[in-house]
Amino acid sequence: MEAKVTLNTSFNTGQIDSRIFSGFLEHLGRSIYGGVYDPGNDLSNEDGIRTDVAEDMAGMNMPCVRYPGGNFVSNYDWRDGVGSERKPFPDFAWKTTEPNTFGTDEFMKWCKLVGTEPMMAVNLGTLGPAEAAALVEYCNLDTDTRWAQARRDNGSDKPHSVKMWCLGNEMDGPWQAGHMPAEQYALKARNAARLMRGLDPSIELIAAGSSGRHMATYLEWDRTVLETCWDDIEFISAHRYSTNAASNTPEFLAEGVVIDSILNDYAGLTAYVKGVKKSSHNVYVSFDEWNVWYKERGGVTQDGQWETGPALIEEVYNLEDALVCAQYMNSFIRRADLVKVACLAQLVNVIAAVLTRPDGTLKQSIYYPFALYSKNATGTSLTPVIDCPTYDAGERGEVNFIDASASFDEHTGDVSLFLVNRSVDQDVRVILDFSDRNVIGAGAVQVMTGEDPKLANTWEQPENVVPSTGFSSLENGVLTIDVPKLGMAVASGITTE
Repeated sequence: MEAKVTLNTSFNTGQIDSRIFSGFLEHLGRSIYGGVYDPGNDLSNEDGIRTDVAEDMAGMNMPCVRYPGGNFVSNYDWRDGVGSERKPFPDFAWKTTEPNTFGTDEFMKWCKLVGTEPMMAVNLGTLGPAEAAALVEYCNLDTDTRWAQARRDNGSDKPHSVKMWCLGNEMDGPWQAGHMPAEQYALKARNAARLMRGLDPSIELIAAGSSGRHMATYLEWDRTVLETCWDDIEFISAHRYSTNAASNTPEFLAEGVVIDSILNDYAGLTAYVKGVKKSSHNVYVSFDEWNVWYKERGGVTQDGQWETGPALIEEVYNLEDALVCAQYMNSFIRRADLVKVACLAQLVNVIAAVLTRPDGTLKQSIYYPFALYSKNATGTSLTPVIDCPTYDAGERGEVNFIDASASFDEHTGDVSLFLVNRSVDQDVRVILDFSDRNVIGAGAVQVMTGEDPKLANTWEQPENVVPSTGFSSLENGVLTIDVPKLGMAVASGITTE
């Protein structure tokens, strides 16, 4: 099968924000305890941080990591997690016992070791604006005041300088501690935003949008929040977890169509509110929870039975899951004008890119597309025009076999092309038509594929689903890239003039 991808530098959606390749850590299951933090383990440093896990995280090139939740944050008092006098407490969200030995300052140390920036969420469920502002003081101020001094007393002389802040989490959800109507949340978020920014005018704020398209209040909640908070925020959050519960691989591999539709929804909504308010201010999308999640969901998989660090929702990811994750990132790249932040949820053990046991780590299939994209998607997002055969994807209609995004470095002339082949039985040869530049170097290609969409990495066979060197050909200025069936290809370093 053949396909053509046409690019032109005049047709683009602007600069790709590297923050779309961010991550998420929550106090949930073994994400923290037995995951990133494991005091006494031979693989942990003097701060109790697992260095092998930190090394794997560094390989994902994440600019930011969101913390500490998630549902956990809505009943969490950050003040209990700093200083030397800490006590365990029951976590409402996941019914676990939180030992409270990893908190704000430990997370900041972890961020430095990994080479990422903190993205903090505040509790607007059971706490409010005053406690949120106090956390900004603790993290960001260099004053002779209560919480700034407490940070110094706790061993951090210099401010943590946290720039991104989430105003609560999924407050539209009845499962959330402190759940409230949109109007009530919007006022609370606006008050928190003004107090927080009053202490540090440089911070960027993310209001809690809909928990997902499945919510009855989808977009209506977001409209209410945007109309109330527009001038006080930079972002509205969006969340989605994809499912193949029906075990229908062709339809599942058309998930990118749904992601595109959600982004179109938010583009229309933010344009509408901006117009209604006659504003010059922009609010962008922070897609700060996204992943595949359906195998370990509900019931006992989400009930910690008041244990400390139990194994909860430890999804095993396979090839088709990785191809769907690649499509999320293709959508974010294509909508660089709208999506400025996105967080893979989550990173370690819990619906995670990396699994741990006491003696090491296992990189799951979804680790690799994330690492490849985050390394190579820089510069301007070019808008691809795709000409290829289609297939019947059930409820998702006729869908292209090829899903694509592209980035262009205007300083070097280098191009990266990101391709997913949704076909379960046909390889695709993709022809690159660069209409306003000449391709003079083919660059390098990494592919990931397999015969079985359910193929996954295991502790015994950790390289079942990993990238390998792919094939491209440059002849007479025409570049072709082979994308295997059930596969993806990242072509980087394509040289143009």
